[in-house]
Amino acid sequence: MTSVTTATATAGTATTGTKMTGAEMVIQAFADQGVAHIFGYPGGAVLPIYDALFHQNAIEHILVRHEQAAVHAAEGYARSSGKVGVVLVTSGPGATNAVTGLADALMDSIPIVCISGQVASHLIGNDAFQECDTVGITRPCTKHNYLVRDVNDLARVLHEAFYVAQNGRPGPVVVDIPKDVQFATGTYVGRANIQHKTYRPKLEAEDGQIAAAVEMIASAKKPIFYTGGGVINSGPEASRLLRAFARETGVPVTSTLMGLGAFPASDPQWLGMLGMHGTYEANLAMHDCDVMVCIGARFDDRITGRLDAFAPGSKKIHIDIDPSSINKNVKVDLPIVGDVARVLGAMTRAWAARGLAMDKAALTAWWAQIDRWRSRQCLAYRASDTIIKPQYAIERLYHAVKDKDVYITTEVGQHQMWAAQFCRFEEPNRWLTSGGLGTMGYGLPAAIGAQKAHPGALVVDIAGEASIQMNMQEMSTAMQFDLPVKVFILNNKYMGMVRQWQELLHGGRYSHSYSEALPDFVKLAEAYGGVGIRCDKPADLDAAIHEMISVRKPVIFDCVVDQQENCFPMIPSGRAHNEMILGDMAVDLDAAITDEGKMLV
Repeated sequence: MTSVTTATATAGTATTGTKMTGAEMVIQAFADQGVAHIFGYPGGAVLPIYDALFHQNAIEHILVRHEQAAVHAAEGYARSSGKVGVVLVTSGPGATNAVTGLADALMDSIPIVCISGQVASHLIGNDAFQECDTVGITRPCTKHNYLVRDVNDLARVLHEAFYVAQNGRPGPVVVDIPKDVQFATGTYVGRANIQHKTYRPKLEAEDGQIAAAVEMIASAKKPIFYTGGGVINSGPEASRLLRAFARETGVPVTSTLMGLGAFPASDPQWLGMLGMHGTYEANLAMHDCDVMVCIGARFDDRITGRLDAFAPGSKKIHIDIDPSSINKNVKVDLPIVGDVARVLGAMTRAWAARGLAMDKAALTAWWAQIDRWRSRQCLAYRASDTIIKPQYAIERLYHAVKDKDVYITTEVGQHQMWAAQFCRFEEPNRWLTSGGLGTMGYGLPAAIGAQKAHPGALVVDIAGEASIQMNMQEMSTAMQFDLPVKVFILNNKYMGMVRQWQELLHGGRYSHSYSEALPDFVKLAEAYGGVGIRCDKPADLDAAIHEMISVRKPVIFDCVVDQQENCFPMIPSGRAHNEMILGDMAVDLDAAITDEGKMLV
């Protein structure tokens, strides 16, 4: 028998027909799929695979301190690198701890393959030690999952898992492997010998749909491109084609939280992020447009606001590789199922072949209206010489890192929205945040994953003092693997977004949103062996940020900010795009503004 321990130690060269154990098949399949790093935590039901890992040196295992963090780290790795993130956990609590990360990856369309150990086959269903129905539990929060009962099926399933995770709309796939299957010997099947028989995502759009789309765009008087994470998931070519098509047509571009970076923030056609905490100009342009081209987004509730008032006068084109997303939330006039890059390429060619052009006079008038909305300066805030405003902290951080090879992750809350508003991304895959599930605790492990994928880059997790504590234990992982991630905490001593909603919608009754008994974050960083920095004065902020960046160790930066600052603009839940709350520093356009939007303040 040729063992995988020899094959993977060199180059992963085992071929179809090689005899090996199920545990060795897992490692061999990883090698065949080009996996260099996996994130995991050992346990009894997965020890045979860990033993196989011990006997090879082609794949590095990053030991996390919690299985939820393993999935988030794999998400950060996948989103920053374009590769599949790989996770290895044990049965029972190992698998259930991973569920939050799997749900997060499903909502945000992140390609993950999670291998979970399972009790021996004859014990399944007997309430054995550390047994749970992993397939049943993860079915609602994965793209697909498998329970492998025959070792001779294992290699095929593993290769299928990678195919399913990264093709079509990406997502997480679980492969649950009983311990006896890991010990059993079977015949390995190589990656080249596997072809999924049923899952074949549609990549190319129909010519008639492309023709109809470009004709509809050319006829528009007030068009807008509404772009999402699907542009980034489609790869760098999709972002390039989006930029080229936008410049060719002159159409304004906005983006969801997940789509930031697909279109350069410095481009004058960029309106900023839209949605609940999006810009005034992006939201009102969406509300008033007559042709909306949705590219790789899914019309989620944080974008649409009240559905019956969402872009009421517009015709809608929806481009998405996932047919189940079409007409799910918003009925569209022209659905196009296909890969974003291929569809944009086809539209660009059709536009040129037909000699189409926008109505210049109408487009000029549309941009004049958008510029009027822009002049409202919706992100303006009241500066202070004595207390650090959170917006100012993000601005100074962005100014310090913008010219570096930087990846920014976030936790979830006010700090996340301020980061989206004030960090201006020029390229895709540099912004890593939890969008659909809104998972507190995402940012630090995601930063660890991104840092592992890009060891020479600067990786900063923008955090809140409440959210960071969800997975603070991963500082230990950062230290062990020499991953110099920077945790930049906006410390307002509140669960900031919870406090904001309680102030605006619940009469200022701050029920359990105050962060009491906070740790000393400087001492906590030092306890892990990292570096702690604290700053509470605006005048000291730039120097402190420079110190954080210059240290080549994990850093926790405790930035003490204004406790009462709210994140604006904001569309209250259940309101329409033209019913935004703006901050008190937004420019007043006098009575004329009431014709464009119903201002609540």
